[in-house]
Order: sequence, then C-alpha cells, then structure tokens
Amino acid sequence: MRYEWLHPADQILLMMDRIYGYGMTTTSGGNLSVLDEQNQVWITPAGVDKGALTRNDIVCVKPDGTTVGPHRPSSEFPFHRLIYDARPDLRAIVHAHPPALVSFSIVRRMPDTRLLPNERQICGEIGMAEYALPGSRQLGENIASVFASGIHSVMLENHGVVVGGPDLFQAFQSFETLDFCARLEINARRLGTPALLSEEQFRTISHSDEPELGSFVPRSYGADELAIRRDMCTLIKRAYDQRLFTSTQGTFSHRLADGSFVITPYGADRKYLEPEDLVRIEGEAAEAGKKPSRSVRLHRRIYELHPHIDSVIIAHPPNVMAFAVTEHALDSRTIPESYILMRQTPKLPFDAVYRDTEGTAARFTKDTPIAIVENNCVIVTGQNLLNAFDRLEVAEYSAKAILSAGCLGDIVHIGPEQIRDLEVAFKL
Repeated sequence: MRYEWLHPADQILLMMDRIYGYGMTTTSGGNLSVLDEQNQVWITPAGVDKGALTRNDIVCVKPDGTTVGPHRPSSEFPFHRLIYDARPDLRAIVHAHPPALVSFSIVRRMPDTRLLPNERQICGEIGMAEYALPGSRQLGENIASVFASGIHSVMLENHGVVVGGPDLFQAFQSFETLDFCARLEINARRLGTPALLSEEQFRTISHSDEPELGSFVPRSYGADELAIRRDMCTLIKRAYDQRLFTSTQGTFSHRLADGSFVITPYGADRKYLEPEDLVRIEGEAAEAGKKPSRSVRLHRRIYELHPHIDSVIIAHPPNVMAFAVTEHALDSRTIPESYILMRQTPKLPFDAVYRDTEGTAARFTKDTPIAIVENNCVIVTGQNLLNAFDRLEVAEYSAKAILSAGCLGDIVHIGPEQIRDLEVAFKL
C-alpha cells in the first residue's frame, strides 16, 4: 500500500483502526496527527469513540488555529503542534497508551531495544518526558523539549508514549516496535534476566552481506503459483493480526514445483501484502523490480537440503522470543499437540543466520522442525503453508502457557513413556 496516495484523514483512520483493534489504546485514549504540505494539522477529535471513527470525524487545524470539522481537536493537540514546531522533519505523530508501555511509564523506565537485531535501529534512542497535566501547555513543552534533541520516540511519565515520524506509517512502525520491545522484555523478565546484544553483535548485523541476486522477468504465473501467493498473503495477514509478525518483520516462503520459491518482500507492510508483492526466487535471481527478504539465502539452502520441507517462516513472536533472549529452553513436553508439532526445539547461536547459513539450514531434520536463534528469531519449517503456520502458532501459544504457568506452580512435563506413546501413535 502506498500511504502517500491516501488523504491525511484516511491515513489516520487506517492507523487508528490498527491501534484500537490490537488493544493498544482505549475508546477515549490516544491521538494521531498528520502535518500536511499547507502546514495544516489533521488530528483525531476529542470525545469520539476510537472504535467507530469516520473520515468526517477527523479535525483539520489551520495554521491560524481555526478548525474545520464537526468536533473539537484532541485535547492533546497542544503537544502535537509544539512537536511539529520543534521538529520540522516530522510530519506525523502517534500517541497512545498500550498496556505494556504504560507498565514502563508507571515505573518510569524505558523498554530496552537491544534484545533483538533491528529494534534499536527502528526506534532510535528513547527519551523520557516529565509528567504534567494532560492537555496542558507544560506537558507539550516537556515532550517537545525531548523531541528537540533529535529523539523521535518519547516515553511519558505515568502516561504512555509519543512517537513521531516523516510519515504516519513510519511513526506507527516505531510505535509498534517499541510496544513489541516492551511486551518482549516483560515476558522475558518472567523467566529471568534477559541478555542484551553487544556492540560486537550489532556490528555483525551491520556487516552482514545483502543478498546479491540477479534478476529475471517471469514469463508467466501458473495457477499453482497464484494459489500459493494467495494463500501466503492470507496467512501473512493472519500472522500479523495475531501479532506473530510486526508490520515490517516476519518472513514467509514456499517452494514451487519447479524448485523455485516465493518469499515475502523486504520492508513491506505485512498487514496489506498482496499476491503481486511477493517475490519469486529462481536459483540466484529474484523477480525483477522487487527486493526479497534479507533471509532469502537461508530459505533457499533449507529447500536445497531438505526435500521434506516446502514452507519456511522466520518470525519474532513475543512469547517465544522471551526464551530466545534468556537462558531458558522452550520445552515442548507440555501438551500432546506441542510435542507433536514442535518436537526438539534447539537454540542456535545469535550469528548462526549470518555466518553459518549452511550449518543452520542443516539443522532442520524431520525431528527438528523448529529452532530458536538466540536474541534473533524463531525459524519454523513445514510440509506446506498451513503446517508451518500451525507450528508457529503452537510454538507461540505453548510459550505463552509456560510463561503464565510460572505464577501457578511447578510445570509437570509429559513423561518419557507418554512421549514414546505419542511417537508411536503419530508415527513421529
């Protein structure tokens, strides 16, 4: 989707629908704004249900302060205006109160963005603004002063978060990623002390090679490939709605009958992917005009080594990733479904996906369909699209169950005899 072709009011509706729908704000809480080329601020209204907004509800505030629309602008408009005045490079602002970020705001801490590889780059440095009365000029000055230092993600003491960006999608992306970091850190601390990536590990990421691929123009798209592209987009959007993917992170691929495969593009919004956005890979070449996921080489090598695998997912679901950033293993011996689908779930070292593609790809035998990469991702394989997606869901739900069980008592795992019965009954 090309957001620049949407009217500011429609952009705000689109993003508020996501924020409210994913439980990241309440009916009365949060506000979004866009600064247009005429220096007009389009902003959510005061006192209108965030779950039932229409484009006619969005308020336009002119440079002279007059408003256009049937409602008053959000009571937080003053800090939006002050941020835009302090930061001419910002054209959109997201403010909301997701529970995980509120948790950090009420203990006056900031989520750590050094748990996984890309989050620090997406969010940038995080600031903290001093508490002041909501809607007051003092609150606006407190927030704007932090933004003036060059920071674009600001936690508010006992309040929530404000994120700015050059457009509304980029502001939302940073906001969503910061919320993900908060949820991940909370989950990880239920297990123990999370490990942070070192500067050396960040250098490993920055020095990792971009996949060098040639390009080709497909002669045609057969019915089987079109069906796979359609079904992939359906499951990618479901993965996003279930928060197994974020807007720009999460990779899905599927092998085609001729040995080529289709994979998600790099950086595109997972919420609105369409079949034509996916990238076909043939040998060392990618479909012309498209940029595939940076993990394309690993997907390709998994398919080359393992004829039993036809689908691969790389994801960062927050409950599974709590195990990736702590020393705890994710044990599948919880309920029969978990063991049947997950089997062995080894942990691989952080740089396994950068420096040892061959060894990493080799790990996915029939007994090891899923692996966790420390401080990085979970890699899931399957016999088909639905099998791989089901396995990802089961892994995330199993991890969530284990995290929740911690406050109830000691976990009793399925015993060796019961495991043998499962292996015999389901021909594992």
